[in-house]
Amino acid sequence: MTTQKEPLDIEARTILGSAVSDPGIVDCSEEDMSLHSRRPCTDPIVFGVSAGAAVGILVWGLVWSSAFDSAMSSVLNWVVTNLGWLFIISSTCFVLYALYLAFSRYGRIPLGADGEKPEFRTVSWIAMMFSAGMGIGLIFWGVTEPLTHFVQPPPGLSDSKAGSALATALFHWGLHPWSMYAVVGLAIAYGTFRKGRPQLISSAFIPLFGRARIEGPVGKIIDILAIFATMFGTAASLGLGALQIGSGIEVVGWVGEAGTMLLVGIVALLTLAFVASAVSGVSRGIQWLSNINMVLALTLAVFVFIAGPTILILNLLPTALGDYAAGIASMSARSAAAGADTEKWLSSWTIFYWAWWISWTPFVGMFLARISRGRTIRQFVVGVILIPTTVSLIWFTIFGGAGIGQQSEGIDLFGSGNPESTLFGMLDHLPLVGLSSLLVMALVAIFFVSGADAASMVMGTLSQRGTLNPSRWAVAFWGLTTGGVAVLMLWAGGDDALNGLQSMTIIVAAPFVFVMVGMCVSLYRDVSTDPLVADTRRRLRHARH
Repeated sequence: MTTQKEPLDIEARTILGSAVSDPGIVDCSEEDMSLHSRRPCTDPIVFGVSAGAAVGILVWGLVWSSAFDSAMSSVLNWVVTNLGWLFIISSTCFVLYALYLAFSRYGRIPLGADGEKPEFRTVSWIAMMFSAGMGIGLIFWGVTEPLTHFVQPPPGLSDSKAGSALATALFHWGLHPWSMYAVVGLAIAYGTFRKGRPQLISSAFIPLFGRARIEGPVGKIIDILAIFATMFGTAASLGLGALQIGSGIEVVGWVGEAGTMLLVGIVALLTLAFVASAVSGVSRGIQWLSNINMVLALTLAVFVFIAGPTILILNLLPTALGDYAAGIASMSARSAAAGADTEKWLSSWTIFYWAWWISWTPFVGMFLARISRGRTIRQFVVGVILIPTTVSLIWFTIFGGAGIGQQSEGIDLFGSGNPESTLFGMLDHLPLVGLSSLLVMALVAIFFVSGADAASMVMGTLSQRGTLNPSRWAVAFWGLTTGGVAVLMLWAGGDDALNGLQSMTIIVAAPFVFVMVGMCVSLYRDVSTDPLVADTRRRLRHARH
């Protein structure tokens, strides 16, 4: 899932300001606020409440696990039953809202000063968005999701056409999630580069609530919610990564069965690797590894395309795109009103995905905002939504097509193991299975380390008044806490760890839906009074007279 979006690499951390400052805690007075871009200034309320609540949840879940699991199950049932409609309706509204901004008169507004050139060349900008679109989620779900929809079609589909299966996967990874990212990224980029506000989620609400309230309790609550959404969304991706690495260890024969303790050990080891990289400040090496990871991901895709059912994959590409375009309206309208089976399916797939993407919006939104200075709103929306959607289409067609092809030939990939082992099962029927399996584990591990690095930097930024250079201790703290939450998710899930990851992601993301809706209203108030729009209105009135 950035992920969301699963997920991001160390390049995000570098671009957002990877140089970390002195490790001491610096509390800032109001007079120090102007220095937010030069030195870290810890917000004691945002940091203290977020850290205290996170530690409290960890203690509760690990010490009183049965009570924690019971409480989370009750909350999850309430959220899915009473707020599932909110996830479904709001996700489609975000798509329509982003497209409206792009193709209305507001699309010409630059994310910066009038006439300002883009900070990054278009090729580099696209490459960085490609990095943002790749990660643990695509590797984990690339074969599993299309194959699942092929064998067990979603409620309402009477057959198991490959095109419909791929279209359903693309629905969860295409326009809808990237529109969510675009909404948050636009609000942050406009406020930061057009209005000169701090790079905080709360700063986007100044037009709605006023500066005084946003610098007070209201703004702090918003930033706390953003930290929690980022933490749990990232932890879900880390948990998926641990599940897949554990499955790979089984495939190569290092252990007979990857139990919960092994998964916990994987999370702990990779979290320590991330903390070491963050505290040492050695970002060049991690960035180099991350760039290598992108090449390895492309290599893996090309290998599966050539060694797998190439003709089938090529045939599925237009079929999947056509089915996606034809079915996007009906898929967007699917709700629990259709019956209990649909409600159960939605909670496992669509609602989980929308919650996962929403939990990643603070992280990915800040990343996209930071690399898009000088772009117009139209350029931002078109680039942020269409480019990653295209990447997802190609990725799922290659890996999902290979899995569907083997399943159609009588190789029971779907019934042969857990979701995390499906990719390895598909690779097992291609040449060089040992090498490709090790490649997958290496990809997931590096995405794990670099993604946690970048996400923790964002949480450091949110807890230190929007500084682009959060302190080492803050980045390390949030990294360790996120690793702890991933362990808790796996622990709470028990034998069905994937359900544990999904449950807590949905619960934590629910409050942030309201934050995103508020950001849309606030951004509209901002752009409707933009000087560029006001000048256009004056010229039109003058022309009429």
